[in-house]
Amino acid sequence: MTADRRTLAVYEARAADYADTFRTRAPDAHLRGFINALPARARVLDLGCGPANASAHMRESGLDPDPVDAAPAMVALANERHGIGARLGTFDDLVAEAAYDGVWANFSLLHAPRTDLLRHFAAIARALRPGGLLHIGMKTGDGDIRDDLGRAYTLVTEEELTGLLMDAGFTITFRDEGRDVGFAGTEDPWVIYRARTGA
Repeated sequence: MTADRRTLAVYEARAADYADTFRTRAPDAHLRGFINALPARARVLDLGCGPANASAHMRESGLDPDPVDAAPAMVALANERHGIGARLGTFDDLVAEAAYDGVWANFSLLHAPRTDLLRHFAAIARALRPGGLLHIGMKTGDGDIRDDLGRAYTLVTEEELTGLLMDAGFTITFRDEGRDVGFAGTEDPWVIYRARTGA
């Protein structure tokens, strides 16, 4: 499955605006929790890294991030601003096995088609070392939508997301939920999980 062209076009056209909207001087609570749950110098895949702000915080905290994004403008901006070795790739390009201690997928997989989610979670599980940690953020709801900017979303219920993670071999270790105003200007509900692969 190739990335949705309209979604990619938004990120291509608005890369700098997006980066400035979500730039932070320090990791937020979810990123801090993820970093603190990993060993020193852990290798982390930042899957759908955008401008790689999270990867920059990971690097500052002593981790070894591997930022990947499907939008060339985001990859270029990440490297321009952070010099972090971001590279171009889609969810389908993840074929690594036991290569990472952690995977940070923060509101990126919500752009994948529903029918591909289990396959992507299984690929993430294979890419993680035994006991590896996944952070996953998704918007919650029912159905598939496009926002006012034209980006495609797969909304999930918590029950659906829990089932997908368990089917892919993960054990959930942390859960949080909330509502925030996103890049499109709407306030949307979300859920965040941290989950580990089997030892």
